[in-house]
Amino acid sequence: MLIIDGVTRRFGEKAAVANARVEIPVGSMVGVIGRSGAGKSTLLRMINRLIDPTEGRILFEDTDVTRLRGRELRNWRSRAAMIFQQFNLVNRLDVLTNVLTGRLNHVPLWRSLTKTYTDAERTLALRALERLGIAEVALQRADTLSGGQQQRVAIARALLQEPRIILADEPIASLDPLNAKVVMDALRDINQHDGITVISNLHTLDTARHYCNRIVGMANGHIVFDGTPDELDDAVVRQIYGTEGATLDERITSTSIVPGGKLATAATPA
Repeated sequence: MLIIDGVTRRFGEKAAVANARVEIPVGSMVGVIGRSGAGKSTLLRMINRLIDPTEGRILFEDTDVTRLRGRELRNWRSRAAMIFQQFNLVNRLDVLTNVLTGRLNHVPLWRSLTKTYTDAERTLALRALERLGIAEVALQRADTLSGGQQQRVAIARALLQEPRIILADEPIASLDPLNAKVVMDALRDINQHDGITVISNLHTLDTARHYCNRIVGMANGHIVFDGTPDELDDAVVRQIYGTEGATLDERITSTSIVPGGKLATAATPA
């Protein structure tokens, strides 16, 4: 169980996240939705401890994540793997080496510095790439790939960390609809077949409803909804995204993934 217990993060006088409280069972597929600036990314980065809470606690099983330091903190960041919108690959390295960097916390320091990996580790990386349908690009430089391929490389790298949780910070925001579907299908497969908890920030409401068994809605740093997709009615959506007077961009209008695997242009209600 991941427990967010009264977590607040302030930047100066502004609270990017305010008194957030939520409990997420192991194996959940959670979509975090809200307008830009709602606090979604800050919440995920606090879970991973890329930034520290100003107040409150983050607990996972018997561990108080907010108290971790040094080696224990590095271990936690390996268990709570981050996937970013901009992929964060090393462009000059080949795909296989990028994936193998997911093992850095599992190998001695000298091996991490020299990028020395065993045959077993290389096989593990190739299997992850094969699972994601991109084994054929293993020896290509990362910067020769499409955006969708690069995001799948980032997912493969996360898998090599042997995570308990995958935190996906807007993983499809910079992708076209077809690649967005491939990436979301991959995250759902990992969730369902590996039992890994997936928490993903998503701009598109339809995508969250289609892929996630639980949705957390944020507005102005506060969690204003926590429930199933079926419980997310029009009144709650208006609370999350704003009033009917909002502009089209603020209403999160985008091409989205709908049931049946089809793609459709849909405007999220405001």
